[in-house]
Amino acid sequence: MKRIIYSLVAFCILGGSAFAQIVNSNHGKRFEQLERMLRDPSMYRSASGAPGPKYWQQRADYKIEATLNDENQRLDGYETITYFNNSPDPLTYLWLALDENVRHPDNDSYKFDESSIRPRMTYDQIDALDGHDNDWGFHITEVTDAKGSQLPYTINQTMMRIDLPQVLKPGEKISFNIRWWYNTTPRNESGARGGHEYFPEDGNYIYTITGWFPRMAVYSDFQGWNNKQFTGRGEFALTFGNYDVKMTVPSDHIVGSTGWLQNPKEVLNAEQQKRWAQAQKTFDEPVKIVTLEEAKANEKEKASGTKTWHYKAENVRDFAWTSSRKFVWDAMAVDIEGSEKHPMAMSYYAKEAYGIYERYSTKVVAHTLKTYSKYTIPYPYPVAISVEASNGMEYPMICFNYGRTLPDGTYSESTKWGAIGVIIHEVGHNFFPMIVNSDERQWTWMDEGLNTFVQYLTEQEFDNNYPHRRGPAYKIAPYMALPKDQLEPIMTNSENIIGFGNNAYAKAATGLNILRETIMGRELFDFAFKQYAQRWAFKHPTPDDLFRTLEDASAVDIDWFIRGWYFTIDHVDIAIENVRWYKLDTKNPEIEYPIAAAEDALENTDIADSRNREEGMKFLVEEDPKLQDFYHTYDEFEVTEEAKRAYQRFTASLSAEERALLGDNKNFYEIEFTNKGGLVMPLIIEWTYVDGTKEVERIPAYIWRKNEEHITKAFMKDKEVVQIRLDPYRETADTDEDNNYFPRVSKPSRFELFRWGGGGARGQSTGSNPMQRANGGN
Repeated sequence: MKRIIYSLVAFCILGGSAFAQIVNSNHGKRFEQLERMLRDPSMYRSASGAPGPKYWQQRADYKIEATLNDENQRLDGYETITYFNNSPDPLTYLWLALDENVRHPDNDSYKFDESSIRPRMTYDQIDALDGHDNDWGFHITEVTDAKGSQLPYTINQTMMRIDLPQVLKPGEKISFNIRWWYNTTPRNESGARGGHEYFPEDGNYIYTITGWFPRMAVYSDFQGWNNKQFTGRGEFALTFGNYDVKMTVPSDHIVGSTGWLQNPKEVLNAEQQKRWAQAQKTFDEPVKIVTLEEAKANEKEKASGTKTWHYKAENVRDFAWTSSRKFVWDAMAVDIEGSEKHPMAMSYYAKEAYGIYERYSTKVVAHTLKTYSKYTIPYPYPVAISVEASNGMEYPMICFNYGRTLPDGTYSESTKWGAIGVIIHEVGHNFFPMIVNSDERQWTWMDEGLNTFVQYLTEQEFDNNYPHRRGPAYKIAPYMALPKDQLEPIMTNSENIIGFGNNAYAKAATGLNILRETIMGRELFDFAFKQYAQRWAFKHPTPDDLFRTLEDASAVDIDWFIRGWYFTIDHVDIAIENVRWYKLDTKNPEIEYPIAAAEDALENTDIADSRNREEGMKFLVEEDPKLQDFYHTYDEFEVTEEAKRAYQRFTASLSAEERALLGDNKNFYEIEFTNKGGLVMPLIIEWTYVDGTKEVERIPAYIWRKNEEHITKAFMKDKEVVQIRLDPYRETADTDEDNNYFPRVSKPSRFELFRWGGGGARGQSTGSNPMQRANGGN
């Protein structure tokens, strides 16, 4: 279409308000490139986001023997660590993590959080003001070299430094031994990730053995030693290696573990061995290796003696296990697309969780492996385990989840969905950070946010009606609208986050979902995200590597989005400030004059004149005709022959395209948009036309690049518009959706009469239980 200047007549102004004058610069803040905020590329990490040609990482292999004492809940261990210095740096000391020391009475983690006196306090809350005097934490009894000579070491709370007798040069390795023991903590009392849970009904324990041995801290090209103290919040930064582990436990205990069981003939009876072999060939339904009846019998009989379970694992960053005589154990093989391996999906659960876990757990594990493999890399490990332990925590190949039934076997829907969600999430952690091994101690969102994002994709493929907690953009909007003193950027150290779940999990995951659905598109994002997973599988990525890879593999400039969403506490609030409706002046007097007459009459309406006529007032100009002149009868809007001839001359001067445009009766809309929240976003506009049809139009976020606070955009439409709405699919996390409409709409809110009914039991969620009512319960 030719660019022609027409005189436009404002046909109707739908409304508007004055926009405040901008005093400071209104551009150049949000669209600058990120490079100055990222680490400089190097031979170790390239500018593309991939590992560089000289990338390196350390390795640590472990041989461990441990004994679990079920009488006093104590764990004794002896380990040999072989540490490989693959760095270009000579090392004079080594740092190891002693995470169990976070529960030591003298640890700083008990002291650096605020506390206050409340009007009503429990004994435990009062007692916590004085810390505790339990004997929790590691007892290191011996550190020796390969020849048995003592090695000097220093313990600083949750970190232990071993001073080497001679420099460990690049390319060299060293082996040393540590003997230790600790008392496992009651998890419900200590709040620890690992420990034990006691069941007074049958006098048994479920042990979740995590963070249970001194293990190597990461030494990296971008940080050196990661010896930041463990405070219970920021999790783990660990080194890959191979594990050979033997666990001696009561003879009737069932052990689930990282790695592959090496001695099934020694720890399983003949029937269980057959079931185990059958499970490895079964892909449709889980096979019960230990049945509910056998688990109940174990609970009651409590056999004497011990057994030693032997597991091996290759190329893992950690090792965890569980032990109990209460366990049912089921398993099935999983067919992973693009892989010749068939990993085992397995679950361990007590009778208290049977009604949920027997139906869902192992199948959810298998579904998670398949879905995550599709979006990242084929699952490389031989097993993936879900353990019901009334919590949620992840380790390589094994995770601990929640989801118990009531004594009558029923459960609320919230407990069911909560159990399925936590299983997907914790099993998903096998990929982030167990394989794509980011630094959890520094960047919680690098594993929790990425994992929550793929969890959302996995939930979508599980059930189209899945009640997602995190992922959809609109769900994070209330958090982002909080007062600024309650917020911090995603790029904040794990220890310093206030809204931990919303910030590190939900907001980080939602950012990726917005990139996928709204900014980059699924095809480009999925390719780039998979590139990141493939590049950094079994390596140590940083946020820089993620950001650079997403751009490098997609050719989409997302610096503006990363800068705003991950580095600031701005929120999204884009408002339709004003809308003007225009029609083309056709110059046709037969069309334009009646319109002009109607507008003139509307503009010059006078209530007094109207009432005077209604009351029959006598006007002098009508009673005395001599007062009437030419203008008394002149009609400026009369369609004269001269006006018609002028229109004919005008149309004759136009091209065919121009004459067609005049006859199309187009509608022109000029919209003013205001960025009230600070975060720029694409403009997603839904037009509703007078005939009831709708159209959605998308304008890239780059429209804000020259004015980040206020923009105007004009549109031409064939049909008359009756409503304009921004973000109709709620995909940008807009915090004030009321100003997304023009004209404004009023929507009713609902509230309910509520009576507090108390909390749920361990391993359950609160909420109604229609299943119980259907069975005749309360």
